Amino acid sequence: MVTPSTPRLVVAAPSSGSGKTTVATGLMAAFAARGLAVSPHKVGPDYIDPGYHALATGRTGRNLDAYLCGPELVAPLFLHGARGCDIAVVEGVMGLYDGAAGEGELASTAQVAKLLGAPVVLVVDASAQSRSVAALVHGFVSWDTQVRIGGVILNKVGSARHEELLREALDSVGVPVLGALRRARPVETPSRHLGLVPVAERRALAVSAVSEMAELVSRGCDLPALEALARTAGAVPGGAAPWTPDLSPTHDDPPASAEGPRPRVAVAGGPAFTFSYAEHTELLTAAGAEVVTFDPLHDEELPDDTAGLVIGGGFPEVYAAELSANEPLRKAVAELARSGAPVAAECAGLLYLCRELDGSPMCGVLDATARMAQRLTLGYRDAVAVGDSVLAAAGARMRGHEFHRTVVEPGAGAAPAWGIRGRERRVEGFVQRGVHASYLHTHWASEPGVARRFVERCRTS
Repeated sequence: MVTPSTPRLVVAAPSSGSGKTTVATGLMAAFAARGLAVSPHKVGPDYIDPGYHALATGRTGRNLDAYLCGPELVAPLFLHGARGCDIAVVEGVMGLYDGAAGEGELASTAQVAKLLGAPVVLVVDASAQSRSVAALVHGFVSWDTQVRIGGVILNKVGSARHEELLREALDSVGVPVLGALRRARPVETPSRHLGLVPVAERRALAVSAVSEMAELVSRGCDLPALEALARTAGAVPGGAAPWTPDLSPTHDDPPASAEGPRPRVAVAGGPAFTFSYAEHTELLTAAGAEVVTFDPLHDEELPDDTAGLVIGGGFPEVYAAELSANEPLRKAVAELARSGAPVAAECAGLLYLCRELDGSPMCGVLDATARMAQRLTLGYRDAVAVGDSVLAAAGARMRGHEFHRTVVEPGAGAAPAWGIRGRERRVEGFVQRGVHASYLHTHWASEPGVARRFVERCRTS
């Protein structure tokens, strides 16, 4: 069966720093300003760009990660997010053909474009070249003929004469130029140790930045031509159907029902905890939970009747003093953990559960300390559950991603959360009573049994 799909574009680049985030976000906002319902997507595990995409479109920004979720889920997750939209824009990651290290095309923008059957718009930093741009684009077009590069947007063009030379050079390649953005003052999107500052920390300024991106793209790009290119995408290959929060049992979990009492699961949010995948909340809800968000910076109590706690990623190191000052909430979290209630903590959540972070007292759930480090830890991981926990049965395999510039000492408890496979064999994280705390970010859509198992523990703990 062939499944029709939303018109779509993938915005890619030869390398990071070429301007694809500015172009993709600006294009989303520009299409939205034309009255289109725009579905925003990001290739890879990035949590920050989707926040800007959501501002641009008014819809939830979603990730498409062929490593974390498997290639087979890319199209279904795309269709789930794009349901009811007029057009979809997918922002790529790194360079077009860059993927998971040592894994060929896996998790690359090129692979996602092929899985979606979507044309690619290549954003090229033209600031230090003229005729050579033709060789560059020709190389990207010919490297993998299954990737359809439908147009080029030239970024950082110096002058009208520079643009003329670039266009003349690209005539020989046969790829249309769909936009030329002049070299100008960069849109104000400040960065720090893990990338752009999230929207939640600078909402008013972020709104202004997205507006500037939209103006830049509207002024320099051929929006009707880009929309027409998106409409050439046709149906998603393979007859994929939209993803749903599937509650079917897995090989390592007993059947469970989403019926009965709805345990309340508190999910940390606010500026300090901005890293989350929308599908996690959808899975928890489908598994029978009532999901309530709270802000550890300001809320002095957990939501009433909290039966389970999820603390995702973010920047507790930036807000260590404020988090520490909220002593009533720290004590409430520690008390919940001592009661045996399920607690799932990823990366920032792990730091929050430690005794201290850079000398500031945290929740003290884990007998460990955390501090900022000089080196960035970054990369995909293949993991196996060392023992039973509220998230997984012993031996269960999941793929995850690490992205932090902090160190937790010790790196693992007496009962570790995960064993990391591959060249870097090690154990990491903590499992104690109902707590599962780890640096590893995982995408629960790859294994819906994780959410179902967690909610079932909330019912019975």
